Amino acid sequence: MSTPMDAFDDPRPAVECLDLLTAPVADALRAWRGPVPVEQVLYVDTDPEKADTAVLVENYGAWLLEQSANCVVVAGKRGGEVTLAACVVLSHTRVDVNGAVRRRLGARKASFAPMETALGETGMEFGGVTPLGLPAGWPVLVDAAVADTPYVLIGSGRRRGKIILPGKALAALPGAELLEGLGV
Repeated sequence: MSTPMDAFDDPRPAVECLDLLTAPVADALRAWRGPVPVEQVLYVDTDPEKADTAVLVENYGAWLLEQSANCVVVAGKRGGEVTLAACVVLSHTRVDVNGAVRRRLGARKASFAPMETALGETGMEFGGVTPLGLPAGWPVLVDAAVADTPYVLIGSGRRRGKIILPGKALAALPGAELLEGLGV
């Protein structure tokens, strides 16, 4: 079976490419802790025009759809208070915002955060949001299927470039919580 690394010419340790990443992602890699060595977090250069999942898999390999994950920012609201969280699901699924996310956040209403909020709060670019380097205290909800994937292709913080890492590394990020059925 192919891995995400097979689709790209030059996968290299992301810690060797910090200048190609947004500041929050680079800082997260510098402070990396957990069961997966930071050298197993790889960076691959990709065309920013091909950052969206459908276009990416069309150009780099259809099998990547099963090994790619999306990170989206959601906003849970209850009594005038808003809680922002990141949700990480496999690319061929969608986030169960009104079920799993709303219940986990204890929110009366949950929705995708407005783009300006998501990008402003994360310091990342549209099409590149990643769970690495999110603001301290944010819940990072990771679908259990993502954690079970040997290697996952995910955003790098920018539209150009992607990160490849073991799925279990995402489950070990600060604030990470595994949720069965987050991706439906």
